[in-house]
Amino acid sequence: MSAAVVLIVLALLALAVLGWHTANQNRKRREQALADAQAEARRWVERLGGQVLNLVGSNDSAKQALADAAERHTAATSQLDQARTADQCKLTTQTALEGLYYARAARTAMDMDPGPELPSLAEATGAGRVSEYREVEVGGQQQVASPQPTEQTPHYYPGGRVSGRPVPEGWYSQPWWKGALVGGAAGVGSFLLMDALFSGMDGVPAEAAGMGGELGGGDFGGGDFGGGDFDGGGFDGGGFDDAGGGFDFGGFDDFDL
Repeated sequence: MSAAVVLIVLALLALAVLGWHTANQNRKRREQALADAQAEARRWVERLGGQVLNLVGSNDSAKQALADAAERHTAATSQLDQARTADQCKLTTQTALEGLYYARAARTAMDMDPGPELPSLAEATGAGRVSEYREVEVGGQQQVASPQPTEQTPHYYPGGRVSGRPVPEGWYSQPWWKGALVGGAAGVGSFLLMDALFSGMDGVPAEAAGMGGELGGGDFGGGDFGGGDFDGGGFDGGGFDDAGGGFDFGGFDDFDL
């Protein structure tokens, strides 16, 4: 065997060893990142579980907020069981954090110490906060938003986006956003409601009420608002079937990271 052939063989072996070492290091990094993300997600899920277990609502607002917190706990527990990547674990953490926002709201509704501040929710970034009591009529139905829980506004929302538009943190008379979050799209009625509730409100981005000119005419006065768009339905807490946006936790089937 010539010296040149020997050198080529040795170079190929060196490349193979280098490739194996690099792949092994990458695998270890992925495993460590997954383990860290799992531990972080489990910490928040367990913290939410403690809140759900130990708090008992003393009024309608607190009871509703705790029911929503319990739904998030169920969803986060399911997500954690299914999580196979660090990114899926991070989404689980977000679900648990959302539940903790609901638990914190329940404590506020019962005039309790809300506890330590929570990390910001990714979905709520830039959504703002309801800064004043406002009552409007859309589609023949009275709708109310308030910065504080009241008898008229027992439904808390920690802030987020509905079909790309920000919905501020606050208390509402109806959970009108749920149908869009579960179904994946808001109807005209939901956009009309956002326009009416948030237009010109301090602390709320203009984007939250930015479609009044397009949707405020008589042609869109009501029909959509009385049906599925407004009814909202329950919270789909099964997993991550379509985890690309919003809070539809149907499974991990289509979530490829």
